[in-house]
Amino acid sequence: MEKNQKKSGFVTLVGRPNVGKSTLMNHLIGQKIAITSDKPQTTRNRIQTVYTDERGQIVFLDTPGIHKAKNKLGEYMVNVAEHTLKEVDLILWLVEPTTFIGAGERHIAEQLQRASAPVILVMNKIDTVKRQEEILTYIDAYKDVCDFAEIVPVSALKEKNTDLLLKLMFQYLPYGPEFYDEDTVTDQPMRQIAAELIREKALRLLDDEIPHGIAVTIEKVQERKNGIMDIEATIICERESHKGIIIGKGGAMLKRIGSAARREIEKMMEVQVNLQLWVKVRREWRDSDILMKNYGYSGKDL
Repeated sequence: MEKNQKKSGFVTLVGRPNVGKSTLMNHLIGQKIAITSDKPQTTRNRIQTVYTDERGQIVFLDTPGIHKAKNKLGEYMVNVAEHTLKEVDLILWLVEPTTFIGAGERHIAEQLQRASAPVILVMNKIDTVKRQEEILTYIDAYKDVCDFAEIVPVSALKEKNTDLLLKLMFQYLPYGPEFYDEDTVTDQPMRQIAAELIREKALRLLDDEIPHGIAVTIEKVQERKNGIMDIEATIICERESHKGIIIGKGGAMLKRIGSAARREIEKMMEVQVNLQLWVKVRREWRDSDILMKNYGYSGKDL
């Protein structure tokens, strides 16, 4: 094999909700694409991002967490995650440091045993472990659950061992051409990124007051002659009481969500943004095929 030949391939990140998949992917590509939150199930679609360096190119598929579905949205999310396992060259399974392997992890292990791609076990959040020797105990608990190609303890948050993880990923990828230009970081349209950033800020600022039943639709994106980008978006919720909480007293909460999202969108798009937000109630939208499709969650990619 010639020395100047590069590696390229598709890598998926799987794991239960809230194990740090999006945080790890955002760190590896060096830019925030997937939304992160301390609430589970923040990633709803398969987000494709790209990492390129002198070694080659990795296309990451960050999937929703694999979990027991409670509604049609949940079923859609699990289908996206499990379908992705069949399409990739390498699988990263993220777990938290623990000796307890619950039913959720065992379900994922069953899926991985049917996959043909090599699996790297990534034990994330090692920064939360007080004594480092405990990590060996946690690795020992997991090591026989699957036939792992590698086991790597990392901290996505503290950027510990992430360079080693990248090195190992390139080792397991095939030689081949780049799929994207080297300056590409995501295949997500700007509308979708803007919608996800607004949803992230809403989830963070609302804390535990609103359950997961919110979606964001972008009604308009238009650039003025002076370079300012006008974005109009609607936050969809399931109940009138939720609408009141999202808007807040005198519109205060909606303004906070809008200001935080606008700053993030401006940073990513490198353009001045005028963001206007509205709130609408759509009851039980997570169990409606039509409304789910309207809000960007359909089976067309499966």
